[in-house]
Amino acid sequence: MAEIAGKRVVIVGGGTGMGQAVARQLDAAGAKVVVGGRRIAALQETASGTSILTRTIDVASREDTHEFFAWATEQLGQIDVMINAAGINIKNRSMADMLPEQWDQIFAINATGAYNCLHAVLPAMRARKDGFIINISSIAGKRAIALGGIAYSASKFAMTALGTCVANEVAEDGVRVTNIYPGEVNTPLLEQRPAPVSEEHKARILQPEHVAELVVGLIALPDSVHVPELVVKPLTQGWY
Repeated sequence: MAEIAGKRVVIVGGGTGMGQAVARQLDAAGAKVVVGGRRIAALQETASGTSILTRTIDVASREDTHEFFAWATEQLGQIDVMINAAGINIKNRSMADMLPEQWDQIFAINATGAYNCLHAVLPAMRARKDGFIINISSIAGKRAIALGGIAYSASKFAMTALGTCVANEVAEDGVRVTNIYPGEVNTPLLEQRPAPVSEEHKARILQPEHVAELVVGLIALPDSVHVPELVVKPLTQGWY
């Protein structure tokens, strides 16, 4: 894709799942890619056999997040696209079973972490009147459901509001923000489900590569085109 080649892209949460799939597809399309995540071993797996650069990041720490993006800017020259795919969940997802500190942990990464990434990357984009941010959220950020749980759904609704408000604010600056809401996807996050997920179920839901193809397509669009939000789900998953 000529539209992708040479794009300078940073992906947060790129050690596994959708972030990993996006990183690999963008690298194959000729983009210059930097990937951040919590675990160095997972990042190294993402980068294996590619030209992807990696560094650990704790999105819950504003200082660490800013240091990561400063380093990424040094490596790339500038950041054309930032993709936030970081997120966590827990097994005990009901209000009765969840501990208050688990609520704090989920919000620190899923909601405040998203804010920290935007806070770090937006000033340079606004200054040069160009940039694209993609938040890979969840269908739980559009419909509060027991499947995602209390804290996860609430944190993803926060991410939805954050991305929408920022998109409206920065449009006049030439910066686009897109929220993507995937339904069930076969990623390691399934290991945090309260009940084990069968291999048959994993095979019939979305695969990380499906979401990655959408992300690559969005990045290939002209700068004048803005897709504010996009829901993608398995055919068999209901739209609540």
